[in-house]
Amino acid sequence: MPNGLLALTNFTSQQKGHAFHPAPLRFLNTTASSTAVARSFSASFVFAIVSVVDGLSDQGLAFVVAPTSDLSSANGGQYLGLLNATNGTASDHILAVELDTIWNPELSDINSNHVGINVNSLISRQAKPAGYYADDDGMAFRDLMLNSRRPMQVWVDYDGQGRRLNVTLAPVQAPKPKNPLLSEAIDLSTIVADTMYAGFSSSSGVVSTHHYVLGWSFSFDGPAPPLDFSKLPSLPHVGPKPPSKILYIALPLAIMLLIAAVSAVAFILWRRRRFAEVREDWEEDFGPHRFAYKDLFHATDGFKNRNVLGVGGFGKVYKGVLPVSNLEIAVKRVSHDSRQGIREFIAEVVSIGRLRHRNLAQLLGYCRRNGELLLVYDYMANGSLDKYLHNKNGPALCWPQRYWIVKGIASSLLYLHEDWEQVVIHRDIKASNVLLDREMNGRLGDFGLARLYDHGTDAQTTHVVGTMGYLAPELMRTGKATPTTDVFAFGVFLLEVVCGRRPIGSDEHNNPVVLVDWVLEHHRNGSIIDTVDSRLEGKFNMEEVSIVLRLGLLCAHPLPNTRPSMRKVMQYLDGDQIAPHLAPTFMSYNEMALMQSEGFDSYITPCPPLAAGICSGSGESLVTVLFDGR
Repeated sequence: MPNGLLALTNFTSQQKGHAFHPAPLRFLNTTASSTAVARSFSASFVFAIVSVVDGLSDQGLAFVVAPTSDLSSANGGQYLGLLNATNGTASDHILAVELDTIWNPELSDINSNHVGINVNSLISRQAKPAGYYADDDGMAFRDLMLNSRRPMQVWVDYDGQGRRLNVTLAPVQAPKPKNPLLSEAIDLSTIVADTMYAGFSSSSGVVSTHHYVLGWSFSFDGPAPPLDFSKLPSLPHVGPKPPSKILYIALPLAIMLLIAAVSAVAFILWRRRRFAEVREDWEEDFGPHRFAYKDLFHATDGFKNRNVLGVGGFGKVYKGVLPVSNLEIAVKRVSHDSRQGIREFIAEVVSIGRLRHRNLAQLLGYCRRNGELLLVYDYMANGSLDKYLHNKNGPALCWPQRYWIVKGIASSLLYLHEDWEQVVIHRDIKASNVLLDREMNGRLGDFGLARLYDHGTDAQTTHVVGTMGYLAPELMRTGKATPTTDVFAFGVFLLEVVCGRRPIGSDEHNNPVVLVDWVLEHHRNGSIIDTVDSRLEGKFNMEEVSIVLRLGLLCAHPLPNTRPSMRKVMQYLDGDQIAPHLAPTFMSYNEMALMQSEGFDSYITPCPPLAAGICSGSGESLVTVLFDGR
């Protein structure tokens, strides 16, 4: 940039950028009589991560030592412009210090705000939450937010004799802390080549983000020269431009415009009533996650019907484009007439907004008015999954697409139930709440009914909410939503994806047909493959279809303890465990549900896995208990 600021990425989403010292540097001391040894070096740089949405950003940047300055073949996104899906090999000779602002579980990230040391891989050898040890406070650890829009300084020091790499982070202009954030014993002699390039690499994701380097220095065999902060460029302004000086010159003329001013005041009062919001003192804690109603109103063009994406049981969903940032969003208007519990509800909305998973539709924030709550999500270009399953005149998904979507939603539920800092119960899993992005990846959305609680504690009894056909039988009896009630809904969802039928439909005589019962009946008759969606025209992987159908029946079992956890489901879908066999017992589903309600779970015994046959109904009919299904 003209002022000397190095911009690795701009506000374009899904971008990558690189900047390297123009000449290669000699990193090895080589003599004819000894083995090459990596030289000591020191680097210091000041960076800043600036997002269009304060507190939200995607991916990050890295200080890099690489054998080439041409990394154009590397992927962006979680690969930071360094590597690609193969995740590097020893022959890559890449050393990186990553400053990462998103949690990628497939790369073993520790959180969404960390610093890591990487060698030939995006899986860090060592990583810690971003921060520093304050020398003036007894070495107390102080957190730093990498995407705070504020400059920070990083020191990367390698001791060739001691074979140790130290990484230190601190606010800009603060003295270098004595204790580094990361210290790793590593012999770079086996990693770097004789000549290497030093520089930076970065990438952005869905949230448009600038990655800046304000200045840097580098030295071999001694500390890097200190940076002169007075000569560092300033960061550009984010958001609307400041008022023009002409405004201040024109202020004295306002006296001559008294009549116009009166009209303006009347207009402003009317406008305030139109855009009035409910805002209480305690909501200041959630400021970064709150959107102005005016912005959402303009983003959706006044919530016009032409912008309606869909209509659910709890409100309409509108497409919009935020002013200034031009970020595409989806806005759901939810009725919320009662003030009781609203503070806790908003706190949960904000907590859910911190969820980070590739198969979740990102909840960006909220806005509150009298009797109404507006939830703001990432916009998904291909809409919801149900229109591809149930619109017979529309495009149909092939089997690989359906299987990919099923695995993605299963992965997101595993993250919600077990891998996040709290247990998240979605409570409304269904095809219409699965959204498809531009690459047809499935993303679970609509967290308007979700509930959170701490790991190791029990869920609280609440009102029964959800969608008929997806509600677990025990939910109607106890009113308590748990991970197993989500698993039940997921089981119905699996059958819906394979069969292309709604959970509750009707036959040719207009009699109601429950999807789970219908699949059970076909399984009992040995014709379960006949339940597969006819629009697939027989083009599917028989083994994968069989696994998904059996998992659907297992997850939708009336006994909660018989349903598998989502971790077990993922193991079956990934092929890490053999899918469960179906073993018959002499009880119907109705009888087992009754036994569970009366405390007779011990009567249910597994049978040999070679037996098959499953049905629903009453009396003497056979039913399936899935072997090894717990």
